[in-house]
Amino acid sequence: MDETTNPAAVAPAEQSSQLLGYPPGARLLIVNCDDFGMYPAINAAVIESIEEGIASSCSLMVPCPAAPQALEMLSRRPWIPFGVHLTLVCEMPDILWGPLTAKERVPSLLDPAGELFSPSPAGRAALLGQARLDEIELEFRAQINAVANAGLAPTHLDFHCLADGGRDDILDLTVVLAAEYGLAVRVWLEPGRRTMRKRGLPVTDNDFLDSFSLGIEGKAARYVRMLRDLPAGLNEWAVHPSLSDEESQAVDGGWPVRRTDYEFLTSQQARDVLQQEDIAVIDYRTVQQVWSLGTSFG
Repeated sequence: MDETTNPAAVAPAEQSSQLLGYPPGARLLIVNCDDFGMYPAINAAVIESIEEGIASSCSLMVPCPAAPQALEMLSRRPWIPFGVHLTLVCEMPDILWGPLTAKERVPSLLDPAGELFSPSPAGRAALLGQARLDEIELEFRAQINAVANAGLAPTHLDFHCLADGGRDDILDLTVVLAAEYGLAVRVWLEPGRRTMRKRGLPVTDNDFLDSFSLGIEGKAARYVRMLRDLPAGLNEWAVHPSLSDEESQAVDGGWPVRRTDYEFLTSQQARDVLQQEDIAVIDYRTVQQVWSLGTSFG
């Protein structure tokens, strides 16, 4: 959450959309539902936002309490593309989760109380200041392998509350893991985007949206304006839908963001604007194909 940036749109000759086989003027949009698996009201809303709305994919938080339900939902819907939302923090004190790896094997990922850090600015700084890369790799592999062991095949890796991993070496590790597992990586900050483009790997061309950066008031109208103004190239929105029932409202202070996302993503208005604007909503399968061919770490 709170992951926003305003990189300048790239010149047409550099557009990742062209690496994906689209003409220079094409407007592409990935609408990815983050936080799948956090709790049941999110799971239900994510599935509906993809099957009945404009969302095109989702990212699974494997360590979370509702991840088994999410995995089961995906196993019954093999057509839904999804990524692994690599998770090193926990912001929900009422529904705690920890690392998949035994805690004694990853002590540098834990706070003084022996739990995952909060993604507050202080918590992120403390985690990134002490986390050992070998222990991060253990946990990232555990999360990716848990999905593979369930018989499912993700399309990409991205990060929960840590932007592009929070440190250059974490992003580098993740790109190496993606190459090993045949996946893409969501990269949206500079200089990571420049680095990936030099390798011929597609990343977002324009401003990346994290829906937690938007105000609640007038949000649907803001989304409509953003769609009408969507620039040419590859764009990505990280959205966070939830049904936001009474149970989830009691544990998640971010529920108004999630509820308003859900309402727009499943609205007829969203579908109509996409059609009117001739925007191609794609998912990470297309990006994954190019990453799988293009990753090389000699």
